[in-house]
Amino acid sequence: MKHLAILVLFCLTICSAHPLTGAERKEDSSIDLVQQYLENYYNLTKDVKQFAKRRDSSHVVKKIREMQKFLGLEVTGKPDPDTLAMIRKPRCGVPDVGQFTTFAGMPKWRKTHLTYRIVNYTPDLPGEAVDLTIEKALEVWAKVTPLTFSKVYEGDADIMISFVVGAHGDFFPFNGPGNVLAHAYPPGPGLCGDVHFNDDQLWREDNSGTNLFLVAAHELGHSLGLYHSADPRALMYSIYNAPTDLTRFRLSQDDLNGIQSLYGPPPSSPDGPAVPTESVPPGPETPAMCDPTLSFDAISSLRGEILFFKDRYFWRRSHLNLEPEFHLISTFWPSIPSGLDAAYEVSNNNTVFVFKGNHFWAIRGTEVQAGYPKDIHTLGFPPAMGRIDAAVSDKEKKKTYFFVEDSYWQFDENSQSMEQGFPRLIVDDFPGVEPKVDAVLQEFGFFYFFSGPLQFEFDPNARMVTRILKSNNWLYC
Repeated sequence: MKHLAILVLFCLTICSAHPLTGAERKEDSSIDLVQQYLENYYNLTKDVKQFAKRRDSSHVVKKIREMQKFLGLEVTGKPDPDTLAMIRKPRCGVPDVGQFTTFAGMPKWRKTHLTYRIVNYTPDLPGEAVDLTIEKALEVWAKVTPLTFSKVYEGDADIMISFVVGAHGDFFPFNGPGNVLAHAYPPGPGLCGDVHFNDDQLWREDNSGTNLFLVAAHELGHSLGLYHSADPRALMYSIYNAPTDLTRFRLSQDDLNGIQSLYGPPPSSPDGPAVPTESVPPGPETPAMCDPTLSFDAISSLRGEILFFKDRYFWRRSHLNLEPEFHLISTFWPSIPSGLDAAYEVSNNNTVFVFKGNHFWAIRGTEVQAGYPKDIHTLGFPPAMGRIDAAVSDKEKKKTYFFVEDSYWQFDENSQSMEQGFPRLIVDDFPGVEPKVDAVLQEFGFFYFFSGPLQFEFDPNARMVTRILKSNNWLYC
């Protein structure tokens, strides 16, 4: 988890002598609030001049859009009233975007029986109530996995639970009641796996304060290896929503998919796994992640993650997971074929389009959208076109590029039409890139063109290839 940012004071250079108006003070206060939120939860590099000198900084706008997309808001790139209202809500202290780069080990437990210890108790509730609430929160995850939990009363446990205030020895202090309710660490030794509740909050078993059960179940999800979900219905959504009826509490499908992708279903589950257990067993047809000759069929982003498709499998790389997950395509999307040709995400609605032959499908989360597959010619391709090789959506320009052999087409996502003047030769507009493209990814302001075992990092502003890398270096190989 990235360090939680400290408050930043902005120096305003004032050319005239008149004082700030009320509207200006309100705007500056909102700017400070957004800046700090992006630093805390969206990995915005601290730069005290960024807002003060350039209110329309493209880097900040990108981060605001990223935040709005993740939280399910209208993506405007501006700190509009809905965005400001959302970031004032109580939430988990774990970032929505970042990496657990300060922690050793892999972010899942390599055993199924875990111990926990409640180091101290909040004065807001009787000790027995806290004990029972933590048991219920752990049971949420135990019911859907092979995991079991037992409480210890002294010494170290896998999961150490404590109620703390302010600075509490982990470099991520709480700052009183209000915004940050708690935080937790991913699986591993030492501090990893531990849960810290902000005891400046008023903890309750109901809605008269902050509901301990909901926050505990969420934070224990982090302790088991889950990161935040962009689904507002999910327990692992970062924003706290007061419960209406806890007797009807259920994990969302997104929560279930996530936890079972790490640990599998419970042993007694008659239906088998909802998603694969720890990994797909190696076999003669299973691609090796760090094979130096590895190439990909298709690549797409998905709500901040990256999916790398190969044959009937895909790797899933997230910001918070130190090891890519490996899954069968059919386990998440049974109707999607193997051996995909291309894939891309339309980021403003979290939809991934995947292509095979002359058909394509639309995916949101684990659901294939109704009305698919569709014929690729409905996008405006000529009748003779049988398939495409690669696709990528330019997040800034709202254009999608389709690559076929040595040429590419440009599709306008707003008008949903193919643009005039295409196809054009790849070599003319992307000099230095191999003319045969397997997949394309847009990240960090660059386009990454994958061709066989190599990828070409292309700077669209300089119109040149800046680096040539192995295709699988995204998988930490």
